[in-house]
Amino acid sequence: MSETTHSPKITALAISFNEEANVKRYVESLHFADEIIFVDSESTDQTLAIAQSMGVKVINRPFTNFSEQRNFAIEQASHDWIVFFDLDEIITPELEQEIRATVQNPGEKNAFFVKRTFHFMGKRIRFGGWQNDKAIRLFNKNHGTYNGNLVHEEVKSDGKVGILKNRLNHYSYKSFDNYNDKLNLYSKLQALNLYQKKKRPNAYHFFIRPLYRFLWQYLFRLGIFDGKEGFILAYVHSFSVFKRYLQLWMMYRKID
Repeated sequence: MSETTHSPKITALAISFNEEANVKRYVESLHFADEIIFVDSESTDQTLAIAQSMGVKVINRPFTNFSEQRNFAIEQASHDWIVFFDLDEIITPELEQEIRATVQNPGEKNAFFVKRTFHFMGKRIRFGGWQNDKAIRLFNKNHGTYNGNLVHEEVKSDGKVGILKNRLNHYSYKSFDNYNDKLNLYSKLQALNLYQKKKRPNAYHFFIRPLYRFLWQYLFRLGIFDGKEGFILAYVHSFSVFKRYLQLWMMYRKID
């Protein structure tokens, strides 16, 4: 980890669960950070052992939802500047250099988007809406927290937000079952969010919303040009929309 004293110090944060395959690569890519902290949701593999052997501070916290996990992690940070990448995201050397330069001279901005290049089933996905994918991954903790969404959480900054030029590589696909399980979790948390807001599903949600999601991703956002991977992505994401409202309906019916 960096011992540089001439620039603001950086805390690297991550939330983890059974990420043993990604930990070593992830920690090595963050060698420039002054501290690395994982908030782990009771991993059952070697995630903790590998992380701790590499000098990572690991805090065990049962999973509630994504915003709460991330905001808890922010509270543990010793330094104001935060990089908060997922363990399936790869920080390139070019992005590292840009982050370091940005922290030294952020101007009037308190947070920065990072564009993401999405890879699925071994292929770089260029269409389907993924070409515009970005998320705030660098921010000052005094001016930003996660917005409270149970899933698809985002950093809310009270100041200006910039965007970095260099991209990261996003490898969220381990296996089809793993990817599908991830979407199932997202659907469940989105359903719970809707339930808390007292939203009730109807025929529109069961039939039109999933169909629209498929057409939007596969046709309108040109996912068709990503071949079979583009079709699979559009299909599983549209089905996850259906699952969201099915789970919401089951909550009202008190069905497990």
